[in-house]
Amino acid sequence: MSRPTRAVIDLQALRHNYQLAQSLAPESKTIPMVKANAYGHGAVKVSQSLEDIAPAFGVACIEEALELRDAGIKQPILLLEGAFEASELKVAATKGFWVMVENHQQKEAIINADLPAPLTVWLGVDTGMHRLGFQPEDVAEVYRSLNSSRNIRQPIVFTSHFACADDLDSEATSTQIDTFKACAPVTALQSLANSAAILAWPKARREWQRPGYMLYGNSPFAVAQENADLLKPVMSFESAVISLRTIAAGESVGYTANWTAQRDSTIATITVGYGDGYPRNAPNSTPVLINGIRCPLVGRVSMDMITVDVTELTEVAIGDKAVLWGPDLPVNEVASYCDTIGYELLTRMPGRVMRVYL
Repeated sequence: MSRPTRAVIDLQALRHNYQLAQSLAPESKTIPMVKANAYGHGAVKVSQSLEDIAPAFGVACIEEALELRDAGIKQPILLLEGAFEASELKVAATKGFWVMVENHQQKEAIINADLPAPLTVWLGVDTGMHRLGFQPEDVAEVYRSLNSSRNIRQPIVFTSHFACADDLDSEATSTQIDTFKACAPVTALQSLANSAAILAWPKARREWQRPGYMLYGNSPFAVAQENADLLKPVMSFESAVISLRTIAAGESVGYTANWTAQRDSTIATITVGYGDGYPRNAPNSTPVLINGIRCPLVGRVSMDMITVDVTELTEVAIGDKAVLWGPDLPVNEVASYCDTIGYELLTRMPGRVMRVYL
């Protein structure tokens, strides 16, 4: 029998979340973000599951796009960070990749390239996040330059990205929307809404929307939100009990002996660790579901194992199911114990964790 650590991926939940995004902006086109191995869920399988309803896909770089093409995905694929080298532009033109243009070097590379076919480009605007994109005062001239190039396929899509859309009380998102409106042509195709904006900022919905985190069934908000509450978690990170022991009060568990039993305790060892993407900095008391019941993590997370206090369980045995996060234990909650975010826990899950698709 193989090691029981696995990520179970519910593809019906994935499609539900995509359709929720589409229903919130029915006049828009919804492009799933499948970068970073589809947030740890498996980019090829996720894209194949959505290819009959998604008009395009979004990735970070050309390597991720080529993986999808090699797997038979035929839709356009948007390179969210654009081309890193001029040589990538010919590949993009040949393979039907869309290219983000966010700085003058990328713009000039496209205009001066010898391409076999024109490119569809997305023109990035820095509306306040100050990470990527042209400054608003430069957008008109950049647009004119691109618009007159034989290497550009019309229409050009104007886009930007929000810094604080997950904060429902912040004024930053409204400010960014206003900045974008002031420099993007009214008649141009536009894309603003990420997951948080799709769910909670109707004024950000445009011709194209870009769901990422919500696609995988997790809320980008720290508080309840009516649309986010309809999401269905896609991943259940599971393992099993591989050993049980009783220790006396005063004995410690794991590396550095950072947890000491205050009573005689039953300790379950679970075959999962930081080598599987479970956070090493998870503190004592982080919840783990054993047979559906919350039990506290005790002792340091090691590379391949964790230990859990199951003293309160009336029944527990080797082979019993353990859930690290999933529909009944949100990844956001686990992340909050670890002073991080669910995005990180999902995307850093390594390849050795088997993905099982339902």
